[in-house]
Amino acid sequence: MEKQMTAVEARAALDSVARDRQRVIDEIGLPRWYWWGVALGWVGLGYLTDLKNAWVSSVATLAFGAVHSAVAPRVVGGRRRTHNLSVRRELAGPRTPALIFGGLIALAVVTVAGGVLASADGARHPVTIASVFVAVLIVLGGPHLLAAVRRRAARRVVPS
Repeated sequence: MEKQMTAVEARAALDSVARDRQRVIDEIGLPRWYWWGVALGWVGLGYLTDLKNAWVSSVATLAFGAVHSAVAPRVVGGRRRTHNLSVRRELAGPRTPALIFGGLIALAVVTVAGGVLASADGARHPVTIASVFVAVLIVLGGPHLLAAVRRRAARRVVPS
């Protein structure tokens, strides 16, 4: 006959499950190298745009887009922040890739607006200036976006 669990033992078991669930939720995110790669690529594209060579800028943009489209499907779901664990898509949230891409589109608009404003102010390298500003937003803001995804996952109950 099995021994009945005491209230203290039950609470300890539930606390252990909650801690383990939080550890899994903490794994939701994108690798740090993704944010830095996008930010550095963004600055590079801004610099090349300021050179005013349409061919160089076009080829660099296509190359950046090709590399990003090869890498993004593997990481933007937020399921593999580290190699330690891969979380379920349902836990990471099915809209995480849309949030990432929507943020990148918004940052492209910010880059264009910043470049136009810097150019109107007489800056010599307006797109580079705007790109550096956006790169800082990417490196600092990207992890905050995924922190919001983690907070949402912590509130959500995912069926087994």
